[in-house]
Amino acid sequence: MALDNLQKERLKKLKNIEKLGINPYPASVKTSAGKPANRILTQDAKKLMGKKVFVAGRLRSLRPHGKITFTDLEDDSGKIQLFFSQSELPEKYDFLNNLDLGDFISAEGEIFKTRAGEITVKVSSFELLTKSLRPLPSSWYGLKDVEERYRKRYLDLLMNPEVKDVVRKRSLIVYTIRKFLIEKKGYIEVENPILQPIYGGGRARPFKTRHNTLDMDLYLRISNELYLKRLIVGGFEKVFEMGHTFRNEGMDKNHNPEFTMLETMEAYADYTDNMNLIEEMFEYVALEVFKTTKLPFQGVTIDYKRPWKRIKLADLFRKYTGISFEEIDTLEKASALAEKLGVQIHDYMTDGEILLEIFEKKCTSELIQPTFIYDYPADFYPLAKRCADNSKFVESFDIYVSGMEMGTNWSEQNDSRVLKEAWLNEKKKEKKGNKEAQKTDEDFLEALEYGIPPTSGIGPGIDRWIMTMTDSPAIADVILFPTLKPERKK
Repeated sequence: MALDNLQKERLKKLKNIEKLGINPYPASVKTSAGKPANRILTQDAKKLMGKKVFVAGRLRSLRPHGKITFTDLEDDSGKIQLFFSQSELPEKYDFLNNLDLGDFISAEGEIFKTRAGEITVKVSSFELLTKSLRPLPSSWYGLKDVEERYRKRYLDLLMNPEVKDVVRKRSLIVYTIRKFLIEKKGYIEVENPILQPIYGGGRARPFKTRHNTLDMDLYLRISNELYLKRLIVGGFEKVFEMGHTFRNEGMDKNHNPEFTMLETMEAYADYTDNMNLIEEMFEYVALEVFKTTKLPFQGVTIDYKRPWKRIKLADLFRKYTGISFEEIDTLEKASALAEKLGVQIHDYMTDGEILLEIFEKKCTSELIQPTFIYDYPADFYPLAKRCADNSKFVESFDIYVSGMEMGTNWSEQNDSRVLKEAWLNEKKKEKKGNKEAQKTDEDFLEALEYGIPPTSGIGPGIDRWIMTMTDSPAIADVILFPTLKPERKK
Protein backbone atom coordinates (compact mmCIF):
# COMPACT_ATOMS: atom_id res chain seq x y z
CA MET A 1 0.00 0.00 0.00
CA ALA A 2 1.37 3.43 -0.95
CA LEU A 3 2.45 5.78 1.81
CA ASP A 4 -0.39 8.20 1.09
CA ASN A 5 -2.93 5.38 1.43
CA LEU A 6 -1.38 4.19 4.68
CA GLN A 7 -1.62 7.69 6.08
CA LYS A 8 -5.22 7.97 4.94
CA GLU A 9 -6.01 4.72 6.79
CA ARG A 10 -4.47 6.13 9.96
CA LEU A 11 -6.40 9.38 9.61
CA LYS A 12 -9.58 7.35 9.20
CA LYS A 13 -8.83 5.51 12.44
CA LEU A 14 -8.12 8.83 14.14
CA LYS A 15 -11.59 10.09 13.18
CA ASN A 16 -13.13 6.86 14.48
CA ILE A 17 -11.40 7.38 17.80
CA GLU A 18 -12.63 10.97 18.06
CA LYS A 19 -16.20 9.86 17.21
CA LEU A 20 -16.01 7.55 20.22
CA GLY A 21 -15.36 10.61 22.38
CA ILE A 22 -11.79 9.56 23.13
CA ASN A 23 -8.98 12.10 23.13
CA PRO A 24 -6.19 10.57 21.01
CA TYR A 25 -3.63 13.00 22.44
CA PRO A 26 -4.22 13.29 26.23
CA ALA A 27 -1.97 15.66 28.17
CA SER A 28 -1.18 13.24 30.99
CA VAL A 29 -0.91 9.55 31.71
CA LYS A 30 -3.11 8.15 34.46
CA THR A 31 -3.95 4.73 35.88
CA SER A 32 -7.47 3.26 35.90
CA ALA A 33 -7.87 4.67 39.41
CA GLY A 34 -7.35 8.14 37.93
CA LYS A 35 -4.01 8.69 39.65
CA PRO A 36 -0.80 9.75 37.90
CA ALA A 37 1.13 6.74 36.72
CA ASN A 38 4.56 5.54 37.77
CA ARG A 39 5.30 3.19 34.89
CA ILE A 40 7.67 0.29 35.49
CA LEU A 41 10.84 -0.12 33.48
CA THR A 42 10.75 -3.30 31.45
CA GLN A 43 13.87 -4.72 33.07
CA ASP A 44 12.02 -4.67 36.42
CA ALA A 45 9.15 -6.77 35.10
CA LYS A 46 10.70 -10.17 35.88
CA LYS A 47 10.87 -9.18 39.55
CA LEU A 48 7.10 -8.60 39.63
CA MET A 49 5.67 -11.96 38.56
CA GLY A 50 2.02 -12.29 39.56
CA LYS A 51 1.71 -8.61 40.48
CA LYS A 52 -0.32 -5.89 38.81
CA VAL A 53 1.84 -3.37 36.97
CA PHE A 54 1.52 -0.27 34.82
CA VAL A 55 3.43 0.12 31.54
CA ALA A 56 3.52 2.75 28.80
CA GLY A 57 5.32 3.00 25.48
CA ARG A 58 5.21 2.70 21.71
CA LEU A 59 3.57 -0.25 19.92
CA ARG A 60 6.19 -2.07 17.88
CA SER A 61 4.13 -5.10 16.84
CA LEU A 62 0.45 -6.13 16.68
CA ARG A 63 -0.33 -9.85 16.36
CA PRO A 64 -4.12 -10.43 16.42
CA HIS A 65 -5.44 -14.00 16.62
CA GLY A 66 -9.22 -13.75 16.71
CA LYS A 67 -10.26 -13.06 20.27
CA ILE A 68 -6.71 -12.54 21.55
CA THR A 69 -3.93 -10.16 20.50
CA PHE A 70 -0.26 -10.04 21.38
CA THR A 71 1.69 -6.80 21.07
CA ASP A 72 5.20 -5.63 21.81
CA LEU A 73 5.42 -2.38 23.77
CA GLU A 74 8.70 -0.46 23.75
CA ASP A 75 10.06 2.23 26.04
CA ASP A 76 13.57 3.56 26.57
CA SER A 77 14.53 0.48 28.58
CA GLY A 78 13.46 -2.13 26.04
CA LYS A 79 10.41 -4.16 24.99
CA ILE A 80 7.76 -6.11 26.89
CA GLN A 81 4.97 -8.27 25.49
CA LEU A 82 1.32 -7.43 26.17
CA PHE A 83 -1.56 -9.90 26.02
CA PHE A 84 -5.09 -8.63 25.20
CA SER A 85 -8.13 -10.90 25.31
CA GLN A 86 -11.80 -10.29 24.57
CA SER A 87 -12.79 -12.13 27.77
CA GLU A 88 -10.68 -9.76 29.89
CA LEU A 89 -11.68 -6.65 27.89
CA PRO A 90 -15.27 -7.36 26.68
CA GLU A 91 -16.15 -3.70 26.04
CA LYS A 92 -12.83 -2.43 24.75
CA TYR A 93 -11.19 -5.29 22.86
CA ASP A 94 -12.53 -4.12 19.50
CA PHE A 95 -10.84 -0.73 20.05
CA LEU A 96 -7.59 -2.47 19.14
CA ASN A 97 -8.73 -2.22 15.50
CA ASN A 98 -8.02 1.53 15.73
CA LEU A 99 -4.39 1.02 16.75
CA ASP A 100 -1.32 0.94 14.49
CA LEU A 101 2.36 0.31 14.90
CA GLY A 102 3.98 3.44 16.29
CA ASP A 103 1.02 4.43 18.49
CA PHE A 104 1.68 5.10 22.17
CA ILE A 105 -0.51 3.37 24.76
CA SER A 106 -0.55 2.72 28.48
CA ALA A 107 -1.73 -0.55 30.00
CA GLU A 108 -2.35 -2.14 33.38
CA GLY A 109 -2.35 -5.82 34.12
CA GLU A 110 -0.76 -8.77 35.83
CA ILE A 111 2.72 -10.03 34.98
CA PHE A 112 2.86 -13.68 33.90
CA LYS A 113 5.03 -15.95 31.79
CA THR A 114 3.73 -17.53 28.57
CA ARG A 115 4.26 -21.17 27.64
CA ALA A 116 7.15 -20.01 25.49
CA GLY A 117 8.68 -18.47 28.62
CA GLU A 118 8.19 -14.82 27.63
CA ILE A 119 7.41 -12.31 30.37
CA THR A 120 4.07 -10.73 29.48
CA VAL A 121 1.49 -8.31 30.86
CA LYS A 122 -2.07 -9.67 30.86
CA VAL A 123 -3.88 -6.42 30.10
CA SER A 124 -6.92 -5.55 32.22
CA SER A 125 -7.19 -1.94 31.00
CA PHE A 126 -5.43 0.26 28.47
CA GLU A 127 -5.53 3.81 27.08
CA LEU A 128 -4.39 5.45 23.86
CA LEU A 129 -1.76 8.11 24.54
CA THR A 130 -0.76 9.20 21.03
CA LYS A 131 -2.05 8.26 17.60
CA SER A 132 0.79 7.97 15.08
CA LEU A 133 -0.10 9.36 11.65
CA ARG A 134 2.86 8.03 9.71
CA PRO A 135 3.93 4.37 9.44
CA LEU A 136 7.38 3.48 10.75
CA PRO A 137 9.78 2.31 8.01
CA SER A 138 9.98 -1.45 7.67
CA SER A 139 13.73 -1.27 6.99
CA TRP A 140 16.11 1.52 7.92
CA TYR A 141 19.62 0.50 8.89
CA GLY A 142 20.53 -0.73 5.43
CA LEU A 143 19.39 2.34 3.54
CA LYS A 144 21.87 3.26 0.81
CA ASP A 145 21.25 6.98 1.36
CA VAL A 146 23.09 7.39 4.67
CA GLU A 147 22.23 11.11 4.70
CA GLU A 148 18.57 10.18 5.07
CA ARG A 149 19.39 8.45 8.35
CA TYR A 150 21.24 11.52 9.61
CA ARG A 151 18.49 13.85 8.42
CA LYS A 152 15.74 11.86 10.13
CA ARG A 153 17.72 10.83 13.17
CA TYR A 154 14.55 10.22 15.17
CA LEU A 155 13.75 7.30 12.85
CA ASP A 156 17.35 6.13 12.94
CA LEU A 157 17.13 5.94 16.73
CA LEU A 158 13.84 4.06 16.56
CA MET A 159 14.96 1.52 13.99
CA ASN A 160 18.59 1.01 14.94
CA PRO A 161 19.39 0.18 18.59
CA GLU A 162 23.12 0.58 17.90
CA VAL A 163 22.64 4.29 17.22
CA LYS A 164 20.91 4.73 20.56
CA ASP A 165 23.72 2.82 22.26
CA VAL A 166 26.30 5.27 20.86
CA VAL A 167 24.25 8.17 22.23
CA ARG A 168 24.24 6.59 25.69
CA LYS A 169 27.98 5.93 25.55
CA ARG A 170 28.61 9.50 24.42
CA SER A 171 26.72 10.78 27.46
CA LEU A 172 28.80 8.56 29.76
CA ILE A 173 32.09 9.60 28.12
CA VAL A 174 31.29 13.31 28.47
CA TYR A 175 30.15 12.81 32.09
CA THR A 176 33.33 10.86 32.90
CA ILE A 177 35.60 13.53 31.41
CA ARG A 178 33.90 16.12 33.60
CA LYS A 179 34.17 13.84 36.63
CA PHE A 180 37.89 13.32 35.99
CA LEU A 181 38.70 17.01 35.62
CA ILE A 182 36.56 18.23 38.51
CA GLU A 183 36.83 15.43 41.07
CA LYS A 184 40.26 13.98 40.26
CA LYS A 185 42.16 17.04 39.11
CA GLY A 186 40.51 20.00 40.82
CA TYR A 187 39.41 21.96 37.74
CA ILE A 188 36.36 24.19 37.69
CA GLU A 189 34.00 24.27 34.74
CA VAL A 190 33.23 27.67 33.22
CA GLU A 191 31.07 29.04 30.42
CA ASN A 192 32.57 31.51 27.98
CA PRO A 193 30.86 33.45 25.19
CA ILE A 194 29.95 31.71 21.95
CA LEU A 195 29.29 35.04 20.22
CA GLN A 196 32.59 36.90 20.13
CA PRO A 197 33.57 40.32 18.71
CA ILE A 198 36.93 38.88 17.61
CA TYR A 199 37.35 35.17 16.95
CA GLY A 200 40.62 33.65 18.12
CA GLY A 201 42.43 30.76 19.72
CA GLY A 202 43.10 28.80 16.54
CA ARG A 203 43.27 28.82 12.76
CA ALA A 204 39.86 28.62 11.13
CA ARG A 205 37.33 30.54 9.06
CA PRO A 206 34.49 31.69 11.31
CA PHE A 207 30.74 31.94 10.97
CA LYS A 208 29.71 35.58 10.97
CA THR A 209 26.47 37.03 12.31
CA ARG A 210 25.11 40.43 13.28
CA HIS A 211 23.68 41.88 16.44
CA ASN A 212 20.99 44.35 15.40
CA THR A 213 20.62 46.26 18.68
CA LEU A 214 24.35 46.86 19.06
CA ASP A 215 24.76 47.33 15.30
CA MET A 216 27.90 45.18 15.28
CA ASP A 217 29.26 42.05 13.67
CA LEU A 218 29.87 39.03 15.87
CA TYR A 219 31.43 35.64 15.22
CA LEU A 220 30.63 32.16 16.46
CA ARG A 221 33.65 31.05 18.43
CA ILE A 222 36.31 28.88 16.80
CA SER A 223 37.92 28.21 20.19
CA ASN A 224 37.54 28.99 23.90
CA GLU A 225 41.25 29.50 24.48
CA LEU A 226 41.63 33.28 24.80
CA TYR A 227 38.77 33.56 27.29
CA LEU A 228 40.12 30.70 29.40
CA LYS A 229 43.48 32.49 29.57
CA ARG A 230 41.75 35.69 30.63
CA LEU A 231 40.45 33.68 33.60
CA ILE A 232 43.99 32.60 34.48
CA VAL A 233 44.96 36.29 34.45
CA GLY A 234 42.00 36.83 36.80
CA GLY A 235 43.39 34.41 39.39
CA PHE A 236 41.92 31.01 38.54
CA GLU A 237 44.49 28.25 38.15
CA LYS A 238 42.56 25.30 36.65
CA VAL A 239 39.61 25.96 34.34
CA PHE A 240 37.91 24.11 31.51
CA GLU A 241 34.97 24.37 29.18
CA MET A 242 33.38 21.64 27.09
CA GLY A 243 30.96 22.96 24.53
CA HIS A 244 30.11 23.62 20.91
CA THR A 245 32.66 25.25 18.66
CA PHE A 246 32.08 26.40 15.08
CA ARG A 247 34.41 26.43 12.09
CA ASN A 248 33.35 27.40 8.59
CA GLU A 249 35.36 24.72 6.85
CA GLY A 250 35.04 21.69 4.63
CA MET A 251 33.06 18.62 5.64
CA ASP A 252 34.14 14.98 5.55
CA LYS A 253 34.01 11.90 7.76
CA ASN A 254 36.20 13.65 10.36
CA HIS A 255 34.82 17.21 10.14
CA ASN A 256 31.49 18.83 11.01
CA PRO A 257 31.24 22.65 11.11
CA GLU A 258 29.62 22.47 14.57
CA PHE A 259 31.49 20.22 16.97
CA THR A 260 32.25 19.70 20.66
CA MET A 261 35.63 20.69 22.00
CA LEU A 262 37.12 20.36 25.46
CA GLU A 263 39.58 23.11 26.31
CA THR A 264 41.48 23.50 29.57
CA MET A 265 43.94 25.99 31.00
CA GLU A 266 46.23 25.27 33.94
CA ALA A 267 48.59 27.75 35.56
CA TYR A 268 52.17 26.65 36.29
CA ALA A 269 51.93 23.81 33.75
CA ASP A 270 53.64 23.20 30.41
CA TYR A 271 52.92 20.96 27.45
CA THR A 272 54.61 17.89 28.97
CA ASP A 273 52.29 18.18 31.97
CA ASN A 274 49.38 18.16 29.55
CA MET A 275 50.65 15.10 27.71
CA ASN A 276 50.40 13.38 31.07
CA LEU A 277 46.93 14.83 31.65
CA ILE A 278 45.60 13.68 28.26
CA GLU A 279 46.78 10.09 28.52
CA GLU A 280 45.67 9.77 32.13
CA MET A 281 42.24 11.21 31.31
CA PHE A 282 41.48 8.96 28.36
CA GLU A 283 42.81 5.85 30.09
CA TYR A 284 40.48 6.74 32.97
CA VAL A 285 37.53 7.26 30.60
CA ALA A 286 38.12 3.90 28.88
CA LEU A 287 38.25 2.04 32.19
CA GLU A 288 35.27 3.84 33.72
CA VAL A 289 32.96 3.56 30.70
CA PHE A 290 34.13 0.36 28.98
CA LYS A 291 35.99 -1.46 31.82
CA THR A 292 39.01 -1.96 29.56
CA THR A 293 41.68 0.14 27.87
CA LYS A 294 41.51 -1.95 24.69
CA LEU A 295 38.72 -0.85 22.34
CA PRO A 296 38.00 -1.81 18.71
CA PHE A 297 37.99 0.82 15.99
CA GLN A 298 37.44 -0.14 12.35
CA GLY A 299 39.02 -3.56 12.67
CA VAL A 300 41.97 -2.50 14.85
CA THR A 301 42.31 -2.69 18.64
CA ILE A 302 43.29 0.67 20.13
CA ASP A 303 44.91 0.51 23.56
CA TYR A 304 44.50 3.63 25.71
CA LYS A 305 46.70 2.32 28.52
CA ARG A 306 49.49 4.65 29.61
CA PRO A 307 52.18 5.52 28.66
CA TRP A 308 51.51 6.55 25.05
CA LYS A 309 54.20 6.96 22.40
CA ARG A 310 55.90 10.37 22.21
CA ILE A 311 57.70 11.28 18.98
CA LYS A 312 59.24 14.56 17.83
CA LEU A 313 57.66 15.82 14.64
CA ALA A 314 61.09 16.34 13.03
CA ASP A 315 62.07 12.73 13.76
CA LEU A 316 58.87 11.35 12.22
CA PHE A 317 59.26 13.68 9.24
CA ARG A 318 62.74 12.33 8.60
CA LYS A 319 61.51 8.73 8.93
CA TYR A 320 58.80 9.08 6.28
CA THR A 321 60.40 11.58 3.87
CA GLY A 322 64.11 10.96 4.36
CA ILE A 323 64.53 14.73 4.75
CA SER A 324 65.77 16.64 7.80
CA PHE A 325 63.86 19.75 8.87
CA GLU A 326 67.17 21.59 9.16
CA GLU A 327 67.84 21.03 5.44
CA ILE A 328 64.65 22.92 4.50
CA ASP A 329 65.59 26.41 5.66
CA THR A 330 64.00 28.54 2.92
CA LEU A 331 60.58 28.94 1.36
CA GLU A 332 61.97 27.86 -2.01
CA LYS A 333 63.30 24.58 -0.63
CA ALA A 334 60.03 23.85 1.17
CA SER A 335 58.00 24.57 -1.97
CA ALA A 336 60.26 22.34 -4.06
CA LEU A 337 59.91 19.48 -1.58
CA ALA A 338 56.13 19.79 -1.58
CA GLU A 339 56.06 19.66 -5.38
CA LYS A 340 58.35 16.61 -5.37
CA LEU A 341 56.10 14.78 -2.89
CA GLY A 342 52.86 15.80 -4.63
CA VAL A 343 51.55 17.89 -1.73
CA GLN A 344 49.34 20.84 -2.70
CA ILE A 345 50.28 24.15 -1.05
CA HIS A 346 49.14 27.79 -1.15
CA ASP A 347 51.06 30.96 -2.04
CA TYR A 348 50.59 32.45 1.42
CA MET A 349 52.28 29.54 3.23
CA THR A 350 55.59 29.96 5.05
CA ASP A 351 58.29 27.28 4.90
CA GLY A 352 57.21 25.95 8.31
CA GLU A 353 53.58 25.76 7.22
CA ILE A 354 54.56 23.89 4.07
CA LEU A 355 56.59 21.39 6.08
CA LEU A 356 53.63 20.88 8.40
CA GLU A 357 51.33 20.32 5.41
CA ILE A 358 53.76 17.70 4.08
CA PHE A 359 53.88 16.07 7.49
CA GLU A 360 50.09 15.86 7.78
CA LYS A 361 49.71 14.39 4.28
CA LYS A 362 52.67 11.98 4.30
CA CYS A 363 53.55 11.05 7.89
CA THR A 364 50.40 10.53 9.97
CA SER A 365 48.44 7.65 8.43
CA GLU A 366 50.48 5.02 10.28
CA LEU A 367 49.95 6.60 13.73
CA ILE A 368 47.38 4.02 14.81
CA GLN A 369 47.92 3.67 18.56
CA PRO A 370 47.58 6.83 20.72
CA THR A 371 50.65 8.91 19.97
CA PHE A 372 51.92 12.38 20.91
CA ILE A 373 53.70 14.22 18.11
CA TYR A 374 55.48 17.23 19.59
CA ASP A 375 57.54 20.34 18.82
CA TYR A 376 55.80 21.87 15.79
CA PRO A 377 57.01 24.63 13.42
CA ALA A 378 56.83 27.98 15.22
CA ASP A 379 55.28 30.01 12.43
CA PHE A 380 52.14 27.88 12.51
CA TYR A 381 51.36 28.38 16.22
CA PRO A 382 51.60 32.06 17.24
CA LEU A 383 49.94 31.36 20.60
CA ALA A 384 52.56 28.80 21.65
CA LYS A 385 55.85 29.33 23.47
CA ARG A 386 59.04 28.66 21.52
CA CYS A 387 61.28 25.74 22.48
CA ALA A 388 64.21 26.92 24.58
CA ASP A 389 66.73 24.84 22.61
CA ASN A 390 65.46 25.66 19.09
CA SER A 391 63.34 28.74 18.40
CA LYS A 392 62.24 27.31 15.02
CA PHE A 393 59.85 25.09 16.98
CA VAL A 394 57.25 25.63 19.66
CA GLU A 395 56.26 23.58 22.72
CA SER A 396 53.24 22.08 21.04
CA PHE A 397 51.84 18.60 20.54
CA ASP A 398 49.09 16.91 18.58
CA ILE A 399 47.48 13.62 19.55
CA TYR A 400 46.95 10.98 16.87
CA VAL A 401 44.78 7.87 17.01
CA SER A 402 44.19 5.66 13.97
CA GLY A 403 45.89 8.25 11.76
CA MET A 404 43.46 10.94 12.90
CA GLU A 405 44.44 14.18 14.65
CA MET A 406 42.58 14.32 17.97
CA GLY A 407 43.53 17.73 19.35
CA THR A 408 46.21 20.42 19.41
CA ASN A 409 47.86 21.57 22.64
CA TRP A 410 50.77 23.78 23.71
CA SER A 411 52.61 25.79 26.33
CA GLU A 412 51.00 29.22 26.14
CA GLN A 413 52.89 32.28 24.98
CA ASN A 414 52.65 34.66 27.95
CA ASP A 415 54.92 37.45 26.65
CA SER A 416 52.53 40.00 25.14
CA ARG A 417 55.32 41.57 23.05
CA VAL A 418 56.19 38.29 21.34
CA LEU A 419 52.51 37.48 20.73
CA LYS A 420 51.84 40.91 19.27
CA GLU A 421 54.68 40.43 16.80
CA ALA A 422 53.38 36.96 15.89
CA TRP A 423 49.91 38.37 15.25
CA LEU A 424 51.39 41.09 13.01
CA ASN A 425 52.89 38.26 10.94
CA GLU A 426 49.45 36.63 10.82
CA LYS A 427 48.07 39.86 9.39
CA LYS A 428 50.63 39.69 6.59
CA LYS A 429 49.51 36.12 5.84
CA GLU A 430 45.91 37.29 5.68
CA LYS A 431 46.82 39.96 3.14
CA LYS A 432 48.48 37.24 1.03
CA GLY A 433 45.22 35.27 0.98
CA ASN A 434 45.26 33.07 4.08
CA LYS A 435 41.61 33.14 5.18
CA GLU A 436 42.43 31.17 8.34
CA ALA A 437 45.07 33.58 9.65
CA GLN A 438 44.62 34.60 13.29
CA LYS A 439 43.27 38.02 14.25
CA THR A 440 44.92 40.44 16.63
CA ASP A 441 42.95 40.72 19.86
CA GLU A 442 44.01 43.97 21.53
CA ASP A 443 41.92 43.32 24.65
CA PHE A 444 43.64 39.99 25.15
CA LEU A 445 47.07 41.58 24.70
CA GLU A 446 46.12 44.11 27.39
CA ALA A 447 45.10 41.25 29.68
CA LEU A 448 48.52 39.59 29.18
CA GLU A 449 50.23 42.83 30.12
CA TYR A 450 48.78 42.47 33.63
CA GLY A 451 50.72 39.22 33.85
CA ILE A 452 49.87 35.56 33.44
CA PRO A 453 51.95 32.73 34.95
CA PRO A 454 53.42 29.94 32.82
CA THR A 455 50.30 28.24 31.53
CA SER A 456 49.31 25.37 29.29
CA GLY A 457 46.06 23.84 28.07
CA ILE A 458 44.61 21.02 26.03
CA GLY A 459 42.03 21.08 23.23
CA PRO A 460 40.82 17.60 22.25
CA GLY A 461 37.90 17.32 19.85
CA ILE A 462 35.39 15.27 21.80
CA ASP A 463 33.46 13.96 18.79
CA ARG A 464 36.54 12.27 17.34
CA TRP A 465 37.39 10.66 20.67
CA ILE A 466 33.84 9.31 20.83
CA MET A 467 34.20 8.04 17.25
CA THR A 468 37.26 5.97 18.15
CA MET A 469 35.89 4.77 21.49
CA THR A 470 32.52 3.65 20.07
CA ASP A 471 33.88 2.23 16.78
CA SER A 472 31.95 4.79 14.72
CA PRO A 473 33.40 5.36 11.23
CA ALA A 474 32.22 8.97 10.75
CA ILE A 475 31.80 12.04 12.92
CA ALA A 476 28.16 12.28 11.82
CA ASP A 477 27.57 8.93 13.55
CA VAL A 478 28.32 10.44 16.98
CA ILE A 479 26.58 13.81 16.49
CA LEU A 480 22.84 13.51 16.92
CA PHE A 481 21.96 16.10 14.27
CA PRO A 482 24.99 16.73 12.02
CA THR A 483 25.08 19.57 9.52
CA LEU A 484 23.84 18.37 6.13
CA LYS A 485 23.62 19.74 2.62
CA PRO A 486 20.13 20.91 1.56
CA GLU A 487 17.74 18.07 0.84
CA ARG A 488 17.44 17.20 -2.83
CA LYS A 489 14.14 18.08 -4.44
CA LYS A 490 12.27 15.04 -5.70
